[in-house]
Amino acid sequence: MEFDIINNLITGFGAAGSLKNIGFALLGCLLGTFIGVLPGIGPIPTIAILMPITFGLDPLGSLVMLAGIYYGAQYGGSTTSILVNMPGEASSIVTCIDGYQMARQGRAGAALGVAALGSFFAGCVGTVFIAAFGPPLAAFAQEFNSPDYFSLMVLGLITAVVLAHGSVINAIGMVLIGLLFGLVGTDVNSGVTRYTFGVSILWDGVDFLPLVIGLFGVVEIIRNLEQPELPRIPVSTKIRDLWPSMKDFKESWRAVLRGTGLGSLLGVLPGGGVVLA
Repeated sequence: MEFDIINNLITGFGAAGSLKNIGFALLGCLLGTFIGVLPGIGPIPTIAILMPITFGLDPLGSLVMLAGIYYGAQYGGSTTSILVNMPGEASSIVTCIDGYQMARQGRAGAALGVAALGSFFAGCVGTVFIAAFGPPLAAFAQEFNSPDYFSLMVLGLITAVVLAHGSVINAIGMVLIGLLFGLVGTDVNSGVTRYTFGVSILWDGVDFLPLVIGLFGVVEIIRNLEQPELPRIPVSTKIRDLWPSMKDFKESWRAVLRGTGLGSLLGVLPGGGVVLA
């Protein structure tokens, strides 16, 4: 089994590593980043928007270009997170915490560079990790039942409280508010609507991404309107300033390795997305 996985990876990299397919990947990343920068448009809508441009390509080239679009859109969300404190999609929420503060200090280029390099490294490692451990964990995932998923949910909520900074009471309160927002919508089992107050748009529930964009983006807009005298974020226009310095590498490599390990592990576990949420 191990040799089959290695041989399949070698065959896949050999086929996708041609000059033409690398060009498709670069073009897909460029287009995906352009669309992914728009707040609220994540990787899946970006692929749906740009899919027609792959219709005339061969199957392998189409897959390579769609993969480039996906990763470009995934990274594009971090651009708005760093520059305007507005996450482009769900995975860029954490980038707002440190990336926007670096931008306010005039280090937006370094933040964008670290985010790009860290995403590239973690994506490569995570792909190989999932390809290697995906088959045995898929059989393990079939053994999960409702009590197991409930335990994962409880673990995720407890982890959110433990890792939160400041008051534990405030952290528990935020978790409870999140649970209340999650209860809005139509119950999957009974089909009964909960807390919709007769508003049909709430029948599908409260989407996570618009809620987060509202929490981050609207607050930042109101803050700028209330305090127009705040200095603008200095953004460097030189390409060489986008490359992180050696000091940036020394300060970020531990976090990149830690995030790569956690992301790869949670990505192959059943219900890993629940733990991350």
